Amino acid sequence: MNENVGFAKYGKVFQEGLVQLILDDRPFADQISEVLDISFLELEYLRVFARKIINYRNRYSKHPSHDAVITMLRTELDAEDEVVRQQVKEYFAQVHASEVQDAEYIKEQSLDFCRKQNLKEAMLKSVELLQSSSFDEISKVINESLKLGSETNFGYDYIADFEERFLPKFRNPVSTGWQDLDSITSGGLGKSELGVVIAPTGAGKTMILVHLGSQAVVEGHVVVHYTLELQDTIIAKRYDSCITGYPLSDLTSFKQEVFDEIKDIEGRLIVKEYPTKSASTETIRNHLSRLHKRGIKPGLIIVDYADLLRPVVVRKEKRDELGSIYEELRAISTEYACPIWTASQTNRAGLSAEVITMEQISEAFNKCFVADFIFSVSRTIEDKQNNQGKIFIAKNRNGPDGMVYDIFMDTSNVKIRVLPRVTHPGTNSVATSPVVLTAPMQRNLLQNKYDKFRKRK
Repeated sequence: MNENVGFAKYGKVFQEGLVQLILDDRPFADQISEVLDISFLELEYLRVFARKIINYRNRYSKHPSHDAVITMLRTELDAEDEVVRQQVKEYFAQVHASEVQDAEYIKEQSLDFCRKQNLKEAMLKSVELLQSSSFDEISKVINESLKLGSETNFGYDYIADFEERFLPKFRNPVSTGWQDLDSITSGGLGKSELGVVIAPTGAGKTMILVHLGSQAVVEGHVVVHYTLELQDTIIAKRYDSCITGYPLSDLTSFKQEVFDEIKDIEGRLIVKEYPTKSASTETIRNHLSRLHKRGIKPGLIIVDYADLLRPVVVRKEKRDELGSIYEELRAISTEYACPIWTASQTNRAGLSAEVITMEQISEAFNKCFVADFIFSVSRTIEDKQNNQGKIFIAKNRNGPDGMVYDIFMDTSNVKIRVLPRVTHPGTNSVATSPVVLTAPMQRNLLQNKYDKFRKRK
């Protein structure tokens, strides 16, 4: 009943005033055009009139004068029904001779009007989707409708916001726990960024993701870890081992010692388990929304792993479904302004590869386009016996890529170390251990580099 009243208060008088304000008040027109869809207007003559105003603004990049509107109504209404043409002309004659009544009220309520109309359309669409049992799609439609007008950022001003992009909080990166990877990613994976770990089955994808999550928890972040393959308690025990160093096999014996070490951790870990292929990106969205209502805002999201998610929309090609899943994860990272780490399986060629490249990524390229940072983990049988392996930096939007790092990987206590890159005698390798440079030294080197570049131009 209350909802009906809410909808009813935005009837004919309100909508006529809203359209008149679009004509009379350019700043208001600039704002409302971001959220108003012509279909929200329930009377045909108002839709026709508003469409003429908006089309003029889009075509000429300026607001129409009343004289321009008169010209439009004389020359651009021939395609409309005669009754509608007359209603449009009568409406303009009415608004041309008077000011909007309750203008401030209409401005104040205009966003709520757009949201309610958008929700009505979403509800009607959901009725159609019910017939095909597309419940994830229904959820997506409803959630998208509720977001209308929630975005207050109208774009990044290149000049005015110059200083902002150099602030540490601009990306707010979450450390990987590996100095070498942090150095090439400007501190780790940043907000609104998607990182992907590529590895064959049994190479330690979950272990890597647990390491990344553990590092974030220890640093004080809220980590939400979605497990689609293993039980939540198993994942939690791996965090126990990774954080404390106690072997997985001995956790029960050292239960009290483990608790004493983790109880004062500043961060927070939420592990949510879903059976394989039972959850979609919309499932994750809904869960994050419930957490948000409880005041839990993630600093890092981990999806273990994306290939095991169910697509929201079934596609003909599997690679298109997977590509859509990764696009949705990237969108979630943007919505919550935090990084997302996930993992992906290699194809069969990756099982025996000493170094896994993007060519070995299963259904590869649709995933690769979306991700901001990709690294692979390869471990031969001999590597596993010696607790060794290799990491290959396949893609890095924030720095260099193509490097190969040796790693130490002990699965007994979820311990992973990236080993220093050194030059081996008698080889052509140019990889060296990192040299510590002071800030002035770094600046001078860069200045010389770019001075030479400018001279070549």
